[in-house]
Amino acid sequence: MVSFDDFSKLELRTGKVLQVEDHPNADKLYVLKVDIGEKTIQLVAGIKNHYTSEDLKGKNIVVLTNLEPKSLRGVDSCGMLLAAQSQDRIKILTFDDDLPAGSLVR
Repeated sequence: MVSFDDFSKLELRTGKVLQVEDHPNADKLYVLKVDIGEKTIQLVAGIKNHYTSEDLKGKNIVVLTNLEPKSLRGVDSCGMLLAAQSQDRIKILTFDDDLPAGSLVR
């Protein structure tokens, strides 16, 4: 079980995907630039087999913004987009309404 105190340490924010590029060293990864309000962050996401870059550009997504940065195949990722998975399908968490980038998700 995760305590409420542990859960409250997670910073979930809305983000808008500004740019999507192929990862230079991995066939299944994208490198995304995401506006999270006060800044733009870079994410590396293993969703290339599920989305085209055109599908992702402009999407409003949910991002874990206070995750420790990690290098994935030589490219830094400074957060994580949230997605649901069922067997071989992955769907990123999105929302329809235009909330300002960086809005807290609770």
